[in-house]
Amino acid sequence: METTESLGYLKGLLDGLDLDANKKETKVFKAIVDVLSNLAEDVDDMTEGLELLAEQIDAVDEDLAEVEDYLMEDDCDCDCDWDCDCDDCCDCDEEYEEFEVECPLCGAEITVDEETVLGGAIPCPNCGEMLEFEVECDCDDCEDEE
Repeated sequence: METTESLGYLKGLLDGLDLDANKKETKVFKAIVDVLSNLAEDVDDMTEGLELLAEQIDAVDEDLAEVEDYLMEDDCDCDCDWDCDCDDCCDCDEEYEEFEVECPLCGAEITVDEETVLGGAIPCPNCGEMLEFEVECDCDDCEDEE
């Protein structure tokens, strides 16, 4: 039984008791039923609001999915510095790798990410020596072109 049905049943029981309307107990029972009636209306209003909110969230979720699909269908937009045109070199779904590099001048070991390596060069944070990186593509398509 739903709340409104239970409330109607309770009102019917109260009316069926044929209580004297002038007695204090009868007034208390009727006041309790009125409060319960107000609470049931509030719950119904909140339920309707939640249903509307859920519909709006679903609509926003669908719109966002369309935007994601639109943005993801574009070609790779990452800042790869590969000189080849093959699709094997650039995989935008993977995170950048990290590499350990040793400075030839001071021997300091430095951790650099793939983006830094692709940038070509950085100064050694220990001695300032310029560390240069050469990027070679080792995919099968590029090897065939050589």
